[in-house]
Amino acid sequence: MAANRRNQSGAVRFIPALKAVLLCALIGGSCVGYALQKKRIYEIGQQIGERQRKLEQLKLVNKEISDRLAAMQMPQRLAERVKELRLGLVPPQPGQRVWIVDSPISPMPSGINTGPVQFVRR
Repeated sequence: MAANRRNQSGAVRFIPALKAVLLCALIGGSCVGYALQKKRIYEIGQQIGERQRKLEQLKLVNKEISDRLAAMQMPQRLAERVKELRLGLVPPQPGQRVWIVDSPISPMPSGINTGPVQFVRR
């Protein structure tokens, strides 16, 4: 048996060692890839949390701004600003108002001419 091993070429004895090295490299590479993926998942989780906090802050700022806008658009507040700025604006007289009646469009028979659209004054 010992005589047979001496007669084998070096390449034949090298193959099991090469298989072991490749197997270790495959397992080691998988471990490194797993660790890198776990790190990336952790970083993405941190980014998501940071962006959610920023979103909540922006929602609060947006609510404050919309509340301030609503307060500025109130008729009482607008009247106060007109007086402060001395613009001389007054409410319109009833004769200055034009009322537009909006009715749903209904299908008309083809023989009836509806004419131009008219504005109704009340």
